Amino acid sequence: MKKSILFSTILIVGAFQVQAQHDDAVKVDSLSEVVVTANRINLPFKENSRTINIITSSDIKNSAAVNVTDLLQQVAGVDIRRRGTGGSQADLYIRGGGFDQTLLLIDGVKMDDAQTGHHTMNAALPLEVIERIEIIKGPAARVFGQNAFAGAINIITKKNLNNSVSLNVEAGSFGQLNGSVTAGTDMKNSSHIIHVGRVTSAGYRYNSDYDNGNYYLKSIFNKNAQPIEMTATFLERNFGAENFYTTNPAYNEYEETQNSLLAFSTTFKNNKLKIQPRIYWKRNQDLFLLKRNEPSFFRNMHISNKIGMETNASYASKLGITGMGVELSKIYLRSNNLGNRNRFMSNVFLEHRFSIADNKLDITPGVALTYFSDFKFHAFPGLDIGYDLTDNFKVYGNIGYTYRIPTYTDLYYNDPVTSGNANLEPEEALAQELGLKYTTPKFNVSIAVFNRDADNLIDYVRNNVAEDVFVATNITEVNTKGLELDAVYNFKFKDYIQTLSVGYAFLDDNILDQNEELSRYSLNTLKHQYTTRLSTQFFKNVRQNIVYKYAERTTGQTYNVWDASLAVKVKQAEITITASNIFDEDYIESGFVPMPPSNVLFGLRYSFK
Repeated sequence: MKKSILFSTILIVGAFQVQAQHDDAVKVDSLSEVVVTANRINLPFKENSRTINIITSSDIKNSAAVNVTDLLQQVAGVDIRRRGTGGSQADLYIRGGGFDQTLLLIDGVKMDDAQTGHHTMNAALPLEVIERIEIIKGPAARVFGQNAFAGAINIITKKNLNNSVSLNVEAGSFGQLNGSVTAGTDMKNSSHIIHVGRVTSAGYRYNSDYDNGNYYLKSIFNKNAQPIEMTATFLERNFGAENFYTTNPAYNEYEETQNSLLAFSTTFKNNKLKIQPRIYWKRNQDLFLLKRNEPSFFRNMHISNKIGMETNASYASKLGITGMGVELSKIYLRSNNLGNRNRFMSNVFLEHRFSIADNKLDITPGVALTYFSDFKFHAFPGLDIGYDLTDNFKVYGNIGYTYRIPTYTDLYYNDPVTSGNANLEPEEALAQELGLKYTTPKFNVSIAVFNRDADNLIDYVRNNVAEDVFVATNITEVNTKGLELDAVYNFKFKDYIQTLSVGYAFLDDNILDQNEELSRYSLNTLKHQYTTRLSTQFFKNVRQNIVYKYAERTTGQTYNVWDASLAVKVKQAEITITASNIFDEDYIESGFVPMPPSNVLFGLRYSFK
């Protein structure tokens, strides 16, 4: 760790020394110009009074990541715990919240699943169709509803690719063979983007093979009058799940998942009023076999459907900007283990942003009111406050209540070592945050401290160490506090833009009045996290990226992982080499699954314009 941190520090110092010698203007896409769309009151990045990370299109290109799962691991405060590779199975955590407590959105459409949060990352799209990713840290229930307990991630897709076709082929370690086609067409009154891809591998250990498909279509119709946007996705994952959930050598777990979305939306707006209606259908299917070659031994089959409609609006007046929204949805679950379940949900959102003191001080109170057919009414009030010390320097704070109702797995799932609990109460918490951020085209930095006091958090607990069965239980009280630092520095060297980003997160997750030996909660929590990415370009058509990740978990496990990529552009072709876990670190992110040793992936991308 010390040597790795020292090397990263040398990179930082070296970057500033280079900048001192080359102080030409740096022209890059400024975060201050990015409008954050993950709420009803759309604001430029630097005007938001919350901790928000933006992964831009250039960040994605220079990340040395091949999927969203790997990409999000480079953000301090975001803990992606993978079981294997290829994006087959991973859990998403923000600021110590559980995998059921983080909401994923696609262009604002909520991709939550009532069965379990284990399926959150099943909806992650291929990088080729993503414009940027907005990460909202801290309680976002006031904006999105109950699933955004610890935070939310909104994937913003590309609007169009003009008239182009891109072919991508990759091959590498463990029998990896990937291929995809991404095409865009811009017609007189419509535009379309289509992506078809397959990601396969023989696996880096026994029963870790996968065969994953990605299918995506985005169309905008009636462009010359009232544009209507359609998004359709189908993502399937078929993978060996060795030791994903058990350590029994006689079991050879296997899983197949399907995640699909169909959504239609449009926008009506004038100078003061904007209205965005949307309808959508989301489906998730999960097949799990405890013995891959013996399906009759133990088999779980779950199919969940969510049908929803929502309308969001904002209105600008002399008093500020008012944001409001209403959402209605119905969930249908069919399962051989959880039973047949239906749930109706309705949400009403209201917030208003006041700007006073020559627009230097902004105050945004808001509330979300939610009704669940099986858990009745709940309210999530909150308040954001920000003050502009200068045009580029802002201090902010926020406070809010957050909430999560149990998943159907929490309530009803049963197997030989796990028991659900139909009498569970919803989780709730009061969270506070204080932060500073400085935003310019050259340099962006933010620092935030936060605290969350939670009641009734759901854990799986056993009465004593000798017992095998963990029972879903409401814990009395849990306190979580921490600190986050993010910095991005863009500098010019040899007429090319170089980028250095650094992130650090500290988390103290304290279970109060609970015997940790009898509890699964917070085991493996990411206590210290440090990330560095250096993207350099010294020649016109060659760019290289180095990524370093350090983690220390509450179990005492620490690990250092280095990744790198090289891209060489030759006319319309681009040749890439991506190396992961370069120094062959031996580590585990989740459960009992060792992560892959050092590996390499060779790629060729060819674009037609």
